[in-house]
Amino acid sequence: MKVSAMLGQRFKQAPSDCVIESHALMTRGGYIKYMANGIYSLYMPGKRIMRKIENIIREEMDAIGGQEVLFPVVMPAALWEQSGRYYSIGSEMARWTDRGGNPMVLGMTHEEAAVHLAKDTAISYADYPFMIYQIQTKFRDEPRARGGLIRVREFTMKDAYSFHTSQEDLEAFYRRCFDAYNRIFRRAGCKNYMDFKSDSGIFGGNLSHEFMLLTEIGEDTLAVCPECGYRANMEAAEYIAQNAPGQAAPLEKIHTPDCSTIEALANFLGTDTKSFGKAVVYQREDNDGYIVVFIRGDLDVNETKLRNLVGCELRPAVITEECGIVAGFIGPVGLTPNAQVVVDRSLEGIEAMVCGANQVDYHYKNINLARDVGLVTYHDVAKICEGAVCPGCGRPIITIKKGIEIGNIFQLGTKYTEGLNMTYTDKDGTVKHPIMGCYGIGVGRLCASICQESHDDYGPIWPISIAPWQIEICNLRADDEQVNKTAAELYEQLQAAGAEVLYDDRDIRPGAMFADADLFGIPIRVVVSPKTCERGVIELSTRDKSYREDIPAADGLSAVLALRNRLMAEYK
Repeated sequence: MKVSAMLGQRFKQAPSDCVIESHALMTRGGYIKYMANGIYSLYMPGKRIMRKIENIIREEMDAIGGQEVLFPVVMPAALWEQSGRYYSIGSEMARWTDRGGNPMVLGMTHEEAAVHLAKDTAISYADYPFMIYQIQTKFRDEPRARGGLIRVREFTMKDAYSFHTSQEDLEAFYRRCFDAYNRIFRRAGCKNYMDFKSDSGIFGGNLSHEFMLLTEIGEDTLAVCPECGYRANMEAAEYIAQNAPGQAAPLEKIHTPDCSTIEALANFLGTDTKSFGKAVVYQREDNDGYIVVFIRGDLDVNETKLRNLVGCELRPAVITEECGIVAGFIGPVGLTPNAQVVVDRSLEGIEAMVCGANQVDYHYKNINLARDVGLVTYHDVAKICEGAVCPGCGRPIITIKKGIEIGNIFQLGTKYTEGLNMTYTDKDGTVKHPIMGCYGIGVGRLCASICQESHDDYGPIWPISIAPWQIEICNLRADDEQVNKTAAELYEQLQAAGAEVLYDDRDIRPGAMFADADLFGIPIRVVVSPKTCERGVIELSTRDKSYREDIPAADGLSAVLALRNRLMAEYK
């Protein structure tokens, strides 16, 4: 490809809304073009990178027995009504009615479509196990689109679905897919990534893992133990409390004027917030009922854990006079029976704590839940935090990191096969629902995440396995006959040898050409100029600046190919 014939421009500055490096560089470099919030077009360099990522994914999915299929983007709502997700998913899913009056949806994920495809086909135990996958466009009306391709509304995704007749078989395949994901990310050039136990969210199921690229711009918060290797998404990380029981004493109501917050109460009493019981109030989305969570005063509620516990979506409560809850002074003793109560494990074993008295400007001291409330069931609904006890090794050394999710895998169980009544006949003649797993990778997000991880101040530094081209030739004097002849001959030779070459043949200043070359981020660069031709050499270097050498022009082809092969070998 010659740059003079390529559609697209490169810019010195990115738009002001490009606050994340990968977004700025991919916009400046002519990879993507904004169309609408969370929706982008791809120029040729961006499309070539995506295609290479897709090919790596295909190779690894095919290697573990995957069968590539294609599901529709548009699906009838009835399919989602059967699974129950038509009602449980909110405004993220695009819904409309076609001209025939039929309710339809745009696919944001394809579990229902996978079951629909396999149902009535895989009807005997002998048809199992199998895995089907697609690489397809999806749409999710994401309310927080940001960072270019990091978080979008329309996106390309690989989603795979496996079907099994036993949990043991699912677990064996889950491990194979887990290993395949590690190969995909390594081959694509990811460096600092890890797998984390996660919450299954809208997908359902029991066991799930996310693969996270660690970066400070990530939206996911991750708990990591530097000693034993424990790691989990904060949404799924267990919080293990270490409480000081305190000395039991008689219950005492105290006057606490204007102390409606934990901070104000701590200042008034001169007491550590670890001895407080804090109340956080939510309302259920299904019936508007109130849920009061009691948790230690220095901790926060993990809303994902709470949502999974109560089994519905939640929102912060609007507390009215009629509900019987006294905002700012809520406590477990004498609380209105109209609210569902959840008590976090962080309060277990505390013999004397401070909590609201359900009366304005009053709190109780020395609350003992067993004595003053009765039988209490404790649940883990707290967010893990820096320095928390590691669930793996029991040491208080948890560290908190940020990451971008680049892939996920779930053990779904029979949630969807039961919902859509997919069955098979087992060896003993009984009719059963197959067990499912699902496995996703966002292609565009992976591309942007690699750019975020591998760049300098001047542009991306693409791994050669996914770079838009492997080699770039920079002709620094398009008006010089010898320079043109040397550059053009090498370009033709490399193309004939099967190399992927971008040839910058434009008549522009060297500084502008090098600035564009940095934005292209191509791993190998060949510079041909009057000075190099005068000495009978070409200048050969790598984009990451780890290598630079003058090579005799006569040996240019073999030297460039040898460097390409060496770089490619690093991603096998």
